[in-house]
Amino acid sequence: MRNSGFDVLLSLNNLRRLMLGLGGTLEIAAVSVAVSVILGVLCGFAMMSKNRAVYALFRVYLEAFRIVPILVWLFLFFFGSAIVFGANLEGWFVSVLVFSLWGTAEMGDLVRGTVLSIPAHQWQSAEAIGLTPWQVRRFVIIPQTLRRIAPSAINLVTRMVKTTSLVVFVGVTDILRVGKQIIEFNMMKNPMASFWIYGFIFLIYFLICYPISRFSKKLEEKWSY
Repeated sequence: MRNSGFDVLLSLNNLRRLMLGLGGTLEIAAVSVAVSVILGVLCGFAMMSKNRAVYALFRVYLEAFRIVPILVWLFLFFFGSAIVFGANLEGWFVSVLVFSLWGTAEMGDLVRGTVLSIPAHQWQSAEAIGLTPWQVRRFVIIPQTLRRIAPSAINLVTRMVKTTSLVVFVGVTDILRVGKQIIEFNMMKNPMASFWIYGFIFLIYFLICYPISRFSKKLEEKWSY
């Protein structure tokens, strides 16, 4: 058992460190998701503006975060802020900022697409019975938007959780970085430690993301029409 490297994973100290790293990962994901949902809804409605300048601004913002890899944005904010502005931003702050901007862009596009998919006659019928534009959005459009967008939004959450593994490159102590430290410390004595540690990290991500993915699928089946 010792030669297999499994004892490295069974170490209570190593498990505790991995759980602390997992806490850092989930903290970044939770804060980013909360910010993305709130700002994404606002961004989605802003992207429907008839003002061409406003629409173009949000479109460029969306495409920038779709085309440029998240890792590049992390490096740009982490190293660029120090070079250009002389500000040494913490890796945790940069990670939350980048993931929030990315999530807001993706959520905004989901909201925009969902609102546009609602038949025009529902807007017209609501206005015909005397509802104001704000009441139409509040009582007719927004409830339907939230219902239709829920499965896609939940899938976005799983993507954000999985992509948080990139924060290791800006010095954030997440579960992947802790795992790497444990492996490097034990590599000489237990060459197989990497198999068990990375296998455990894979299992953790699976146990977090799979139920969320299944929940999204159930909502999609239940609310499809």
